[in-house]
Amino acid sequence: MAIFKELGVGSEVIRVVDYNIAFGVSSDEGNGDEWPFILEKIKDCNILVIATPIWFGVLSSVAKMVIERLDGTYMEGDPETGQYPLYGKVAGVMVTGNEDGAHDVCSTILYNLTHLGCTVPPNADCYWVGDAGPGPSYIEAGGERHLYTNRTARYMVHNLTYFAKLLKENPIPTSLKKLDEEAKRVSNKG
Repeated sequence: MAIFKELGVGSEVIRVVDYNIAFGVSSDEGNGDEWPFILEKIKDCNILVIATPIWFGVLSSVAKMVIERLDGTYMEGDPETGQYPLYGKVAGVMVTGNEDGAHDVCSTILYNLTHLGCTVPPNADCYWVGDAGPGPSYIEAGGERHLYTNRTARYMVHNLTYFAKLLKENPIPTSLKKLDEEAKRVSNKG
């Protein structure tokens, strides 16, 4: 993404549909599953942006699959703190399509990513939505010249970059293991 480059931040686009990704909720479903390759890239990054089209007003099945596969990282907590692998990463979302629902898609993805450990800064979403029903795509409609989309893209990238640097210099100190033990002491069920 050009805006990241302007800020001196490297980025890589990974098209999940170009890989053989198995369905499931683990980090490796075996039998030729290429998700582990993508997951390693996610674990190595500081900023994660999930991009998805809107389909019938909701996120795409591919974006949903990515969230489901990231769910497998819950069981891979840091041995000392219990923090999930996505702790310390900042997350954003980009949406495009010809249907209403961008706010719902953004909120769903960002909410899910917070439960996986990501930090979500202000203005962490960017979208372009064309007219309802079938019509020209983002590129065909000149979406790259749309003021709102360009504005929110810049807000998102600047805030993601700032928070990524902030978290790199000031990691979240929370020990989930310690908090789990405290919760067990005060609970009578579970």
